[in-house]
Amino acid sequence: MTFEEDIRNAVNTLNQGGIILYPTDTIWGLGCDATNPEAVEKIFHIKNRKENKSLILLVDGESMLQEYVSDIPDVAYDILDVTETPVTIIYPQGKNLAAGIYSEDGSVGIRICNDKFCRDLIGKFGKPIVSTSANISMQKPPENFRGIKEIIINSADYVVKFRQEDQKKYRASPVIKVHKNGEIKIIRK
Repeated sequence: MTFEEDIRNAVNTLNQGGIILYPTDTIWGLGCDATNPEAVEKIFHIKNRKENKSLILLVDGESMLQEYVSDIPDVAYDILDVTETPVTIIYPQGKNLAAGIYSEDGSVGIRICNDKFCRDLIGKFGKPIVSTSANISMQKPPENFRGIKEIIINSADYVVKFRQEDQKKYRASPVIKVHKNGEIKIIRK
């Protein structure tokens, strides 16, 4: 299967409200259309995750970020300009997303992907994609495809072929919360 066919199959699954298992710019993730409430609910069910725990999203650039975040603090742009590795930023107020995406305070965690596969996937899909670690809630996230439990693999409507053989060990991104007043807080290193 070619890179393009893999992306096309993943996009078709997302468009139908399905769940994909895919490699991100960090660890493997379960993903869905971040604007589809039913798909988001499926993610919570698969992960056995409490619905009051928000989900991280992936976007392909600043223009898509602006469509789903209200009033991006300047400090967030500063962080994006200086970081050389993937970083997830929790923005004060999301918009245009499924209800289950937001934290109780309306904030939303989003990462701009620089990974070619993810950027192409998100770009072709045209909307943010949920990216939650490919594991049952409260269990250790997998470092690569081989670490993903069969129950998670079988729960996905489409499993991306790209990077399945990669044995490199990946880790989740740091998470930084930015406030409207410019204050920042490191949530995960």
